[in-house]
Amino acid sequence: ADEWSVLVKAPGWTSIAVAAASPSGPIGIVKEMFAAGKVMAQAKAGGQNLLVEALMTDLATSEGRQNAQPTGASGKSPGEIRGVAVDELKRVAALVDAKAGGDAAGFKRWPASLAENVAEAAKEGGFLGIGGTRVDESEKAALADIGKALGVSV
Repeated sequence: ADEWSVLVKAPGWTSIAVAAASPSGPIGIVKEMFAAGKVMAQAKAGGQNLLVEALMTDLATSEGRQNAQPTGASGKSPGEIRGVAVDELKRVAALVDAKAGGDAAGFKRWPASLAENVAEAAKEGGFLGIGGTRVDESEKAALADIGKALGVSV
């Protein structure tokens, strides 16, 4: 149960790490969370990875969604939150490497893909959506940290 709790929080920590890297304001946050939801909905459709499918089955329940909420970020600065999230993703990677065998690589690639989608969801900088960049330097750094934590390229 404790190990599953680590895994089920992976999507949340991934989203938080990207969002904390470059806060996008209320509209940007909504776009980023919508992008995360879209990736999770695609995973729910199946065919990607058995471990991801099991996680999505758990997240389909109210108890699973409650257990998936990352904890330990309250009261921290965006930089500290990103650090906590990356550390949690390192735990995820170590756990799946030790226990998931052939499903480990596919599982680790999934939150990395989620991170990419979240980073690309809202423009950073600019004014009212005019100007700015799709993925700014802070988000690129967060993506690199996430990839390194998970042991995959992002």
